[in-house]
Amino acid sequence: MSLAQIKLYTEEDYYTLPENVRAELIDGYLIYNQAAPSRIHQTILSELHAIIYHYIKSKKGSCKVYPAPFAVKLKEDKKTIVEPDISVICDRNKLTDKGCTGAPDWIIEIVSPSTSSHDYVRKLNLYMDAGVREYWIVDPSKSNIFVYYLEQKNFKADAYTFHDKIKVNIYDELYIDFAEFDL
Repeated sequence: MSLAQIKLYTEEDYYTLPENVRAELIDGYLIYNQAAPSRIHQTILSELHAIIYHYIKSKKGSCKVYPAPFAVKLKEDKKTIVEPDISVICDRNKLTDKGCTGAPDWIIEIVSPSTSSHDYVRKLNLYMDAGVREYWIVDPSKSNIFVYYLEQKNFKADAYTFHDKIKVNIYDELYIDFAEFDL
């Protein structure tokens, strides 16, 4: 009796998925994002994207901010492509027609009930290993934000609530006040 073979997927498989299918490729496994995001998820995404976009533009910065869906190929191994809710890339050489190749400077994930362990554990480790400088996990169900900032190959962590004004570590003058969001 032979054992069932597990199919591992590649970057080529990821890019041939139908356009209306949202999935991530992590270590060769396709992870499908089935449910549409909630209204609060989309509100938070819109507020954060607008604040970051206008900050970069007002400072005439070279960084670019992209909301999901936006493909981020973290490694050259062709087995890991994620779609963070928000990606900030300051090295424009990492940008391609397909998205980003390499670690963004800042990633924000907005937790959905079905993705919480994925965002808190699997992606935290992926992003740290890839060299993402700052990673935020925004959890609407708990009204909290965890900010991870890379310091010498390890993330330093801080916890905040939706009542806090949070300093963005990759910028000197950017603070985001969640209390001002129209949730």
